[in-house]
Amino acid sequence: MPIPFNADEVFEMAEQTERNGAKFYRAAAEKLPDLRQVLLDLAAIEDEHEQTFAAMRAEFSAAEPLPVFDPDDQAQMYLRVMADGNVFDTKADPVELLADKNTPQEVLMTAIGLEKDSVVFYVGLKGSVSRKAGKDKVQAIIGEEISHIATLGEKLEALK
Repeated sequence: MPIPFNADEVFEMAEQTERNGAKFYRAAAEKLPDLRQVLLDLAAIEDEHEQTFAAMRAEFSAAEPLPVFDPDDQAQMYLRVMADGNVFDTKADPVELLADKNTPQEVLMTAIGLEKDSVVFYVGLKGSVSRKAGKDKVQAIIGEEISHIATLGEKLEALK
């Protein structure tokens, strides 16, 4: 049986994911002046998501386990894999991902990949969060992250 995450740990991972996204989009905006406003708008939305997760985190004590029904411990195992950096590393500097990206297409493809990683993480997080803990908020953020993929995809298509 895996060691369960507490609410503080889980929401901190989510907050860091959003901080990384905002940082990435701001750096990408500097690299792509033609897409600057779209990228800055996406950064602002990531900032809002970070605040949502911070508010969710504040609702629980640091030691409180997430209130969830997870009889097979799959959600906890999933979060452990995420936290260990085996899917994506929340501790990595997202700006480093832009270092060798020289075209708008490369930057947009990287952004789409990061958004996909976020969706995967939040789907797993949603499985670990009860309605009381804010499952509906996590679902709303998943929807917004999916819309980011669509926006980025449209910009990528327009470059062809």
